[in-house]
Amino acid sequence: MKRSQELLARAKKRIPGGVNSPVRAFSAVGGEPPFIKKAQGCWLYDEDDKQYLDLIGSWGPMIAGHAHPKVVQAIQEAAVLGSSFGAPTKGEVLFAEELCDAHPALEMVRLCSSGTEATMHAIRLARGYTQRDAIIKIDGCYHGAHESMLVEAGSGVATFANPGSPGIPKAFAQLTRTAPFNDLSMIEAQLKKGDVAAVILEAVPGNMGCIIPDKGYLQGLVDLCTEYGAVSIIDEVMTGFRLSRGGACEYYNIQPDLVCLGKVVGGGLPLAAFGGKAEIMNHLSPVGSVYQAGTLSGNPLAVAAGRATLSLLTPGFYQKITQIGDQVEQGLRSFVEDHGLSFARVGSMFTIFFRSQAPRSYAQVKECDFQAFGRFHALALSNGLYFPPSQYEAVFLSSCLGAEEIQFLVEGTKKSILSL
Repeated sequence: MKRSQELLARAKKRIPGGVNSPVRAFSAVGGEPPFIKKAQGCWLYDEDDKQYLDLIGSWGPMIAGHAHPKVVQAIQEAAVLGSSFGAPTKGEVLFAEELCDAHPALEMVRLCSSGTEATMHAIRLARGYTQRDAIIKIDGCYHGAHESMLVEAGSGVATFANPGSPGIPKAFAQLTRTAPFNDLSMIEAQLKKGDVAAVILEAVPGNMGCIIPDKGYLQGLVDLCTEYGAVSIIDEVMTGFRLSRGGACEYYNIQPDLVCLGKVVGGGLPLAAFGGKAEIMNHLSPVGSVYQAGTLSGNPLAVAAGRATLSLLTPGFYQKITQIGDQVEQGLRSFVEDHGLSFARVGSMFTIFFRSQAPRSYAQVKECDFQAFGRFHALALSNGLYFPPSQYEAVFLSSCLGAEEIQFLVEGTKKSILSL
């Protein structure tokens, strides 16, 4: 028995499904997940010493690659001073200043430990600020596993959402309404009711595959929120510091009321943030009445890793990673389309959809051939390519890919598609 198989069998006895996050179980694609032993640059190595080109980058954070020397050094230097204090630190102040200087929507920011926390706290803040209860989310956008957001679309226009998991009370779900991505008319129909606290969405969804926003959609959504007195929340947990230093907000020239950040900002350690207009942020305790707290918020090791990562993200860095994305797209798009599939990309995020045209909404993503994608994933893995184990997830490229790695990715992908 291979080492990974042995570990999975042991894990299933003590961990539900053998994993600590469901997508790692490969349920959507079949087969068994390799257990990763180490990573360096853009490569993963499993417990059986097989090597994979990493196309998920820990689901986004590793934009500069795994075990970057500058990030490792920063973590080591912080660790010898203590791993957690439960008290303010200089690093938190410097990091907050750097985040606000970099992101166009941030006047103030509050640190936390995960993207789920960031969106949960931002929604509570929006409700406290507006004194309204209802929330609008976009079908297919994922904002963490908390009650307000773990819902799915109901039927009809301006409908209540349905619980997306057992354990979500219907009363919670009925405070969340849904609308399709790239559709402003349904959002406005719901905003007109006057009871909506906030609209939250991923500017570039990565949890239903990489979906490209229509021209004017994001600005139109922000404008509608302003018109009807709702808080616009852009979830930049994936896109923040990935599409540009100022995230999707800089990339698409939009300025929402609040943004949520994660993944890249923690440099691979558990760290996230939410922030935006000072007028809204000052409603948070201790200066305001909206309560939010966290023992490990602003953890010194995570802040050190985040600051070290952000220091790498220069204009030249984004030029390089954009060129990598360009080369991957040039190598794959025509081939993919010639084989009845579609290719969607924004910056260093992309998805190969098993559908003839790139989807514009979650309803269209659900039309993909998921069985064919599962076969493709298994073939790609055997060819040394670690694609996300779900059609619903985007690829995240890192700056570590050179000419040889790009060729390996392109040729391995083509070989896997031809073998279907």
